[in-house]
Amino acid sequence: MLVFDLEQTLWMMLAAIVLDWLIGDPSWRWLTHPVVWIGRWIGWLENVLRGGEPSGGGHSPRSLRWRGVVLMTATISLAFGVTGALVWAAYTVHPWLGYAVNIWFISTTIAVKGLKDAALAVYVPLKEGRLDEARTYTGYIVGRDTTKLEEPELTRATVETVAENIVDAFVSPICYALVGGAPLAMLYRATNTLDSMVGYRNEKYIDFGWASARWDDCLNFIPARLTGLLLIGWSAVTPGLSAARAASAVRRFARLHPSPNSGIPESAVAGALGIELGGVNVYHGRVSERARMGWPLRERMRDDMLRAVQLLYGVSYMIAGSLLIGGLLLWRFG
Repeated sequence: MLVFDLEQTLWMMLAAIVLDWLIGDPSWRWLTHPVVWIGRWIGWLENVLRGGEPSGGGHSPRSLRWRGVVLMTATISLAFGVTGALVWAAYTVHPWLGYAVNIWFISTTIAVKGLKDAALAVYVPLKEGRLDEARTYTGYIVGRDTTKLEEPELTRATVETVAENIVDAFVSPICYALVGGAPLAMLYRATNTLDSMVGYRNEKYIDFGWASARWDDCLNFIPARLTGLLLIGWSAVTPGLSAARAASAVRRFARLHPSPNSGIPESAVAGALGIELGGVNVYHGRVSERARMGWPLRERMRDDMLRAVQLLYGVSYMIAGSLLIGGLLLWRFG
């Protein structure tokens, strides 16, 4: 039976964070990232459940909801079961191999370095005057039309992405890894992938993706609020950031966001930086007004991308430090 005690779990989680800091998402040809496999599975099963027709094959809204429940249940069960089986198999060969596999799987559920790299892919060409290239890379990380955006809007899109994903790509998987190691962290990552693929409130997915979107909201509920506290805490010790303004922004603006969770990190980051996030977005020619977060104390500028990444890393430092302290205390007194 595979059992990790709390001290082992803390050290493995710390190792996974450090591994992500150093390597991030590997692009080795011989190693496909688990999230890629999850995405392929979701695409295949969606096609099966819809009867091969993108519109749903004439199914009623109720039928589409139930099919969406099947998609969600099958996906998270498969992610949890396969990860658990692989970790168990490695552990039966040798405990240290089990630890290594557990660490690696946890590291694939977090993406601190990946978020930093995505932000820099927009920041660097923007700084060097390559506006079209910055627009292209922004389009890789957001769903809105970026072909006509100028620096303030490219900055907004990038900062919003980094802020929201502090929860999705770091705090949430770490929380679930603490409870259930790599299998539960991978279950969360499967949930988040489902939400990113089918959790839209449009005609195609409003029913089929309903279960995935609601389940993602449930799993992120506590981590999102923890993230808000961590962002406020890091802002309190970082020159140029305002913890008081971050806290005020969360109280005033977070509830305006259509997501019960995403508004917390976005408003905290906006308040800490002294900028306004949200506003008008264009999706496939359709104009959408997004809830505004924070106060426009100054115009957004590209360096705000770096400040958002600084907040992301600050949260990761606080959690890593807590894991280190906890591991040392358990090693000394446990």
